[in-house]
Amino acid sequence: MFTAYVAWTLLVSWSVFAAAGAPELPDLASVPPDLVVPDVAVGTPVAGHRVRQTTKGWERTEVYHALYLPTDWRPGKTFPVIVEYAGNGGYKNAFGDVSGGTVDGSHLGYGLTAGKGVIWVCVPFVEVDAKGKRNAPKWWGNIEETKRYCLATVNAVTAEFGGDPQRVILAGFSRGSIACNFIGLHDDTIAALWRAFFCHSHYDGVKETWPYAGADRASALARLHRLNGRPQWISHESGGVAATQDYLQATGVPGAFTFQPLNFRNHSGDWVLRDIPERRAARRWLDAVLAAP
Repeated sequence: MFTAYVAWTLLVSWSVFAAAGAPELPDLASVPPDLVVPDVAVGTPVAGHRVRQTTKGWERTEVYHALYLPTDWRPGKTFPVIVEYAGNGGYKNAFGDVSGGTVDGSHLGYGLTAGKGVIWVCVPFVEVDAKGKRNAPKWWGNIEETKRYCLATVNAVTAEFGGDPQRVILAGFSRGSIACNFIGLHDDTIAALWRAFFCHSHYDGVKETWPYAGADRASALARLHRLNGRPQWISHESGGVAATQDYLQATGVPGAFTFQPLNFRNHSGDWVLRDIPERRAARRWLDAVLAAP
């Protein structure tokens, strides 16, 4: 049976029973944040700051990423790395949730670490046209260029700032969550980078009607086979992890999947900026993944 091969963990949040019968779930705004994400500035990378960078080879383009060195960063030390992809730009819903689709607006890596102990880099999707190359606010841009920039940036971060190539986590919200598999497992080369994956809100293969080639389940299954049993955190707002559970069980692909329903109504990654049980569970997951041999 599928469950005999899969490390299958279902984490039940503090309000799951209330959510089952409640007509309306609470808003994240009802919980004050305890973290403020540093702004992206122009400058030299130093501990505790978030700076705009462009990886070598793209200097004459508009492409850039955001690099944060933790408050305890020191030259010569080695640190795990969280690589993060943003959601789609141009998004706003009735609850006031907004996504600009930018590397600047990504929050997961900071919320998971509180800015300590882990290098955090937010990488772009790269679009290419006759006018040049730039960060893509929606979907994947040019997939090959997006993968190439990611690979080069991870290599630069590990070489220049002490990132541990054996402890690199890929994270993403919404579009970025789908990208954990769509980009992160797109081919054998990029798939080899990651120790684990943090996927919040949506999952590659669950919905086949996204407006891009390769959204179908046959293509998603080919990508999923490159997971090779590595851990994935899978969360979704409104307690909505069941569809992804059902999809993964139907694939028969083994993996160490941790499912976490979030019983808030918001389509947002900002929950990691609040001291809630779900964030504490996510931090425990990250600690365990990074500590594993």
